[in-house]
Amino acid sequence: MPDNNKPVLDETDRRIVEATQAGLPVTARPYHVIAEQLELDPELVMQRIRQLLESGIIRRIGVVPNHYKLGYRANGMTVWDVPDDKIIELGNKIGSLNFVSHCYHRPRHLPDWPYNLFAMVHAHTKEKTNQYIDVIKDILGDSNRQHTVLYSTRILKKTGMRIGNTQ
Repeated sequence: MPDNNKPVLDETDRRIVEATQAGLPVTARPYHVIAEQLELDPELVMQRIRQLLESGIIRRIGVVPNHYKLGYRANGMTVWDVPDDKIIELGNKIGSLNFVSHCYHRPRHLPDWPYNLFAMVHAHTKEKTNQYIDVIKDILGDSNRQHTVLYSTRILKKTGMRIGNTQ
């Protein structure tokens, strides 16, 4: 039995999603380029994308930089053991730092993995990364029960879910 609460992609929405899911064209008017490729009106493409965002079919549109190409080669995922009742407050503080690209709460896996707060730190040198980690330590204060850093050795391909071509 079909779920009437689930949004359904019509053929135009599906074509727009397929045309944009690997990334937008790097141009001043990317939606116009997509519209031209799909032989659609640019205003229609932008309207449909807004509707897809509002319905939650598309969660976000954002940039995924290659930190290595930008010169950030000393990247470390810092993992922290902090009190669970302070995770939101501390996560918001750490996540707002300009050298942290993402910060999130993850469940502990005791006894081997006590860490529940993750923050990705980016810097040009390991020395600078360590300075940034010291800033985080100062912010966390006594809430930092223990931590470690997992340094990146290579960049992993980051992609979201993809839908296949229906043709």
